[in-house]
Amino acid sequence: MKEYRDHYFLKAKQENYPARSVYKLKEIDGRFKIFRKGMKVLDLGAAPGSWSLGAAERVGAQGKVLACDIQSTVTVFPPNVEFHQEDVFQRSEAFERQLAETGPFHVVMSDMAPQTTGTKFTDQARSLELCLEALAVAEKYLVKGGSFVVKIFMGPDVGELLKGMRPRFARVTSFKPQSSRVESKETFFVGLGFKGKEADGARD
Repeated sequence: MKEYRDHYFLKAKQENYPARSVYKLKEIDGRFKIFRKGMKVLDLGAAPGSWSLGAAERVGAQGKVLACDIQSTVTVFPPNVEFHQEDVFQRSEAFERQLAETGPFHVVMSDMAPQTTGTKFTDQARSLELCLEALAVAEKYLVKGGSFVVKIFMGPDVGELLKGMRPRFARVTSFKPQSSRVESKETFFVGLGFKGKEADGARD
């Protein structure tokens, strides 16, 4: 696999982040102001941990980041981050209890991506599936007024994600950070102002 040593790759190494993806989250927060001190954040697909670290900086010591991924990580997290090696979509009883005890969350975020096959439409379809599953988690654990950030590989079925998000949030918009690689098909959808459980009947 080609190893990119661009500006953001080197910057991440210099600033002790495990991956360049932290700058995407910083750009998203700079644009939409999703984080504040004291917030609780759920990070789906957190490994190797850059988004968790970035969120932890923004929510401060009085905030909390609950992070999970099916992969492990060697990243050393600050005290306000709790990492679990866990499949959030097939949750153990113990992790389900942890979600209930820690939540509800002000922000649910997902930088998840599928194992790529090299076949564009397959990869896009798998990305959409992850996004829809992340949205289901957000619907269950977000506070009213909360925010949802999710990465998707753009494709012809992206409207299905928008169809699911628009009834649930006061505002839904797409955003491609400058720190994303030019050739990448990824973009991020941001849902602001979660409408809460009363929106459950809004979907077709």
